[in-house]
Amino acid sequence: MARKRIRTLRATDYTHLANPFAPQPLWPEERVARLHEAALEVLRDLGLRILLPEAREILAAAGARVQEDMVFIGLEIVAEALRTAPRSWRLMAANPARARDYAPGQVLFGPGSGCPNVTDRRRGRRPGSLEAFHETLILQQHFDVIHFLGSAAEPQDIPPHLRHYAMTRGQMVHSDKPMFVFSRGRGQVEDCFEMIRTGLDLSEDDWRAGSWCYTVINSNSPRMLDKPMAQGVIDFARAGQMAVITPFCLAGAMAPVTVAGALVLQHAEALAGIVLSQMAKPGAPVSYGGFSSNVDLKSGAPAFGTPEHLKMQLGSGQLARHIGLPWRSASGSASNTADMQGAQETDHALWGAMLAQATMVLHAAGWLEGGLTFGYEKFVNDIETLQVLAEMCRPTGAEEPDLALEALAEVAPGGHFFAAAHTMERYEGAFYAPLLADLTNHGTWEAAGAQGSDQRATAVWQHILAEAQPPAGAAEAEERLAPLIARRTAEGGAPPLD
Repeated sequence: MARKRIRTLRATDYTHLANPFAPQPLWPEERVARLHEAALEVLRDLGLRILLPEAREILAAAGARVQEDMVFIGLEIVAEALRTAPRSWRLMAANPARARDYAPGQVLFGPGSGCPNVTDRRRGRRPGSLEAFHETLILQQHFDVIHFLGSAAEPQDIPPHLRHYAMTRGQMVHSDKPMFVFSRGRGQVEDCFEMIRTGLDLSEDDWRAGSWCYTVINSNSPRMLDKPMAQGVIDFARAGQMAVITPFCLAGAMAPVTVAGALVLQHAEALAGIVLSQMAKPGAPVSYGGFSSNVDLKSGAPAFGTPEHLKMQLGSGQLARHIGLPWRSASGSASNTADMQGAQETDHALWGAMLAQATMVLHAAGWLEGGLTFGYEKFVNDIETLQVLAEMCRPTGAEEPDLALEALAEVAPGGHFFAAAHTMERYEGAFYAPLLADLTNHGTWEAAGAQGSDQRATAVWQHILAEAQPPAGAAEAEERLAPLIARRTAEGGAPPLD
């Protein structure tokens, strides 16, 4: 009797990932508690300089002590903010299948973002343009291991007072994933909110059902929050949209040279942003964030994927768990090209984020030059790493058929398992199929052109761009947006807040 074939095609849906790793501690819990206490002392005794009068008024009304533009936040105010801050919320998307729970234990990867330049092997390094921005959105849309959009290539050819229209429109035309909005002043933020509601045809109930976009709030370390960032915290909180409070503390430059000292500063600044969010609107979705690393003390240049970077990720994870909030980390690379240095720096930091139980991991693919450039080949190479991490999130079978006792009995000592029935039943989906890696022998590789992974990556992104199709609903969103953009452009747009 013929043996029944078991089809085991490998599923490759990486949309929903949960972290399988136990959180790796850096310090005993009592030391983490002491770091938290030290950050509270910084807020209470040293204070922060907050440049936006509206933010100072909100904090003063909550009981903070204000002296000119310095704000001193007491322990009880922080405690109240941590009481009202939600532990999880829904990150919405135009395609409901792309929506995610933003919660501890979940894993969401995002692209390298905030880059003013782009580079690829065909066209070289160049300033970001609207064309490049659209291309990077198509690449982000293509891979389901990228869970939310980022500003991979900011279009320098669009004036700043109009740029937010092009970037928000582009996200809805080329993708159906969760979107980002820059906090560059109330006018731009309100424009983007209106565009999202209009483009996606959201009712007020739809808009309030979750976070349809996120913003990253970077404090000006050490101990300062500028006007657009403070206003962004307030505006996103009142709209019920997600703010990711992310101090960028580089040890030895804008932060103390020790890992612990840098994290005390990071924690204090993050808590200040969380407090402002909750005082503006209790229960607003606000994420703890940390993007701390070190600098090269010889040149002052930022470094990524270093032991100090990874230690700060682990410590940040402990601090986030100490206050009970989901949190954002980041990978990154200081390399100027998609070489071994770039791969190592990014991979090290990705593992640091995974072991630190970060919920959101920004700059996970494509980041070069410390964020000055988005690399197309770097992006594709990094996707390979992200897909391997995603595979680690998949359950690994250990049921009776997985133990392979029949195969072990079938194959004689010294034989092989290539033709074993157990193998033949499962070979189509037994192993991860590499996106980019070349597993052939040297002769075959040489005969095929002896290409490195960066050269193979060029063919991958070119194929993706050539074959890309807009997501469902894109044409309708574009049609709904056109009158709004035309009207606001005629009215002069919205200049960024200084």
